[in-house]
Amino acid sequence: MPRGDKSKYTDKQVRKAEHIEGSYEQRGVPEKEAERRAWATVNKDDKGGKKPGGSGRGKSTGHSASHRGVEIGGRASASRTPAERSASARKAAATRRKKA
Repeated sequence: MPRGDKSKYTDKQVRKAEHIEGSYEQRGVPEKEAERRAWATVNKDDKGGKKPGGSGRGKSTGHSASHRGVEIGGRASASRTPAERSASARKAAATRRKKA
């Protein structure tokens, strides 16, 4: 099987990669780079390509890579003082009022 062949991936993994690729393209990432990142994410989440039925019916694929950003954001927020968080919330509210 040549490198880059996607025949070992399930339909769900292909859909997942397409969705991730689209998200990257919306953020301005070039098409080839978006595709590369999308398949890298699917591989990280699912530990490579699988044939349908090989890992049991209805088994969850997990979402380890997609949850990394949440963990990072939580750490950053927890390190701020209550006064800093409150000031940020006031600033955001003022911006929303101004743009409304």
